[in-house]
Amino acid sequence: MQLGTHRFPGPVVFLAPMAGVSDRPFRQLCRRLGASGAVSEMVTSDTRLWDTAKTRHRLDHRGEPAPRIVQLLGNEPDRLAQAARENVARGADIIDLNLGCPAKKVCRKAAGSALLADEDLVERLLQALTAAVTVPVTLKMRLGIDRDHLTATRIARIAERAGVAMLTVHGRTRACGYRGEVDYRAIAAVVDAVGIPVLANGDITTVEHATAVLRQTGAAGLMIGRGAQGRPWLPGRIRAALDGRPVPPPPGREALGRLIEEHVAALHRQYGQDQGVRIARKHIGWYLLHNRPEIDRRPLLELADAGEQLAAIRTMFGRSAGPRTVPPAPGDDDVSIVTGD
Repeated sequence: MQLGTHRFPGPVVFLAPMAGVSDRPFRQLCRRLGASGAVSEMVTSDTRLWDTAKTRHRLDHRGEPAPRIVQLLGNEPDRLAQAARENVARGADIIDLNLGCPAKKVCRKAAGSALLADEDLVERLLQALTAAVTVPVTLKMRLGIDRDHLTATRIARIAERAGVAMLTVHGRTRACGYRGEVDYRAIAAVVDAVGIPVLANGDITTVEHATAVLRQTGAAGLMIGRGAQGRPWLPGRIRAALDGRPVPPPPGREALGRLIEEHVAALHRQYGQDQGVRIARKHIGWYLLHNRPEIDRRPLLELADAGEQLAAIRTMFGRSAGPRTVPPAPGDDDVSIVTGD
């Protein structure tokens, strides 16, 4: 698949944008483990709010391999266009528009999946974006606001006419949230309606299911969201299977411990030790839930010290809990963090 100057070889398997999850450390990890690409957490198109700590972290792409994909959230053409230009100036290679978020706080502002009810506005937004930047513009959306108002096929055609390079379709409506079955037949209808690449998204959690979804939808590729939580290797495993290559096994006990420690240390570096510890708790919880469900997670999730958190991970996976230095990841500032007591 080709998006502008960026070629994605073989089967395309992207990491989905997930607020509070797909930050820079997680994107880098998923890319290293085989994901074709990784989309940023959604960034508001109101540049007046970019000085907040949350948005500064979401705009951070240090050390990430190309293409850097930034997802924007908004409903005003001029602001979206300006935000797109600003992100391209900061190094974004692809701009994605969010028409998929079902969160009430987003939809109350007539953004995210709420926009699926206003096809005229969607057309103006997409025309503004494609006119504002020379990099590819993509779109992530749902099927409609509810089952009585399915607009995905029409919006897909609008997007194609506006010059959008690729679509991702989550096979639920806004009203569904994340409940109920994903309608892969509806995704297939979008694939049939346009000539641009379409990625299928929604509840893809295993290699076997991914293969079936790709076959059922006829999509150009897949986007993996919650299935990658605690399993950042899943997009890479799916990609290998679809390409007919040997599928790497999930990491064994020692390798899993090293991977969790690496991820947690990267979160400490990204957010600082206090906030990094808090953010790491949910990732640790997902890792253990999906890979070591027999372990009591509660003691580890109660730790408030960065060094203790890393030492506990090493002890849990049968490794020395003594002090050691965790080197910075590529692209980080030239610092090291000493962990352990």
